[in-house]
Amino acid sequence: MSDRIEKKIDLKAPISRVWQALIDYRKFSEWFHVKLDGPFVQEHVCRGQITYPGYEHYKLELVVQKIEPESLFSFTWHPYALDIKRDYSVETPTLVEFQLKEIEHGTLLLLIESRFDKIPADRRIEAFQMNDDGWTEQMSNIKNYLENPS
Repeated sequence: MSDRIEKKIDLKAPISRVWQALIDYRKFSEWFHVKLDGPFVQEHVCRGQITYPGYEHYKLELVVQKIEPESLFSFTWHPYALDIKRDYSVETPTLVEFQLKEIEHGTLLLLIESRFDKIPADRRIEAFQMNDDGWTEQMSNIKNYLENPS
């Protein structure tokens, strides 16, 4: 098993629009299926309520690491942290990075989630598999959000 998940997708949208879908917490909330409490601020905690069907009773918490306009947005979090009886704060969080690159017909979005090797062994494989599947779906979600606005 790798210690990282990598996904990439070509988006038929200008880099500025992709950037706004990532960094504007209201737009992020729409395609990511979460209701965030407030904007992303570097080195601050951002909390929210998951709105994805079947997961509405779970909370989301992440710590914004870097905001480099139209280039990089990153945060740390505890992946697949769904056991309300477990204290995930003692675990090393994974690092999620969204990297953007302008391409001929739009934007290349690269997603990397790393540090799975730091997750306790008893939940590492499941967290990796669930997030690998989840990121595949989220990449589809952002593509639909940007290319098929309702």
